[in-house]
Amino acid sequence: MDYVNISLERADGIGRLTLSRPEALNALDKATGEEILDAVEHLRSDESVRVVVITGAGRAFSAGGDVKEMARSGAELSEAFFKQLLGTLNRSILAIAEMPKPVLAAVNGIAAGLGFNLALAADIRVAARSAEFTQAFVKIGLIPDGGGTFFLPRLVGWARATELIMTARTVSSEEALRLGIVNEVVDDSEFATSVDAWAHRLAAAPTAALGRVKQLLAHSLTADLKSQLRFEREMQMASGRTADFREGVTAFVEKRAPRFTGK
Repeated sequence: MDYVNISLERADGIGRLTLSRPEALNALDKATGEEILDAVEHLRSDESVRVVVITGAGRAFSAGGDVKEMARSGAELSEAFFKQLLGTLNRSILAIAEMPKPVLAAVNGIAAGLGFNLALAADIRVAARSAEFTQAFVKIGLIPDGGGTFFLPRLVGWARATELIMTARTVSSEEALRLGIVNEVVDDSEFATSVDAWAHRLAAAPTAALGRVKQLLAHSLTADLKSQLRFEREMQMASGRTADFREGVTAFVEKRAPRFTGK
């Protein structure tokens, strides 16, 4: 697929997916959703990519669903619009959450509505100090989509998630850090450098082990202790068969830094 609304770069084990509609604050329309899904699927299958970074061009991460496109669709077409847009983007959200490699959301500016929830699908979120977050849906009579009602309560708790969704208030990057929405807040002037540091650190890690960590954490949301311990044992046995495990043990004995290959 030729991308118009996003850009995709691969280098040094890092796949960078950039939402590239800065004139629309990277709003998510049907065409952008299709491009995101295509890119995520390619990044998932590309063995040279060991970490995925998702960010936005310009001054926004993403303003969410494209309200202008919704208005153009008209009331009689709104159901079809949401069915197409969310059908594609929901598949992208699942692909990000289930990707067997780490995903980093680099939130460079406003993350609103569906854009907020796209960031929540990532494993780690780094925010520029000027970034802001809002579950803006109720402002136009909608409810959260893109997994917002799944991810947000698990990060901030039931009561706080209810407040943020029902009031649609804007959360600063500093408050997002306090609430556990983001992992780090960085001054805007240092944002790109910090994102690169995170990306290279994750790219140098044992990729298969990180992928199993994602599976284990997801499993723990609905598992009891007995089944979780059983799943941990299975995942540990699989990890013990990897080249990265052998390299890690060898490096420990030789008192040097390991050189993981993701195998």
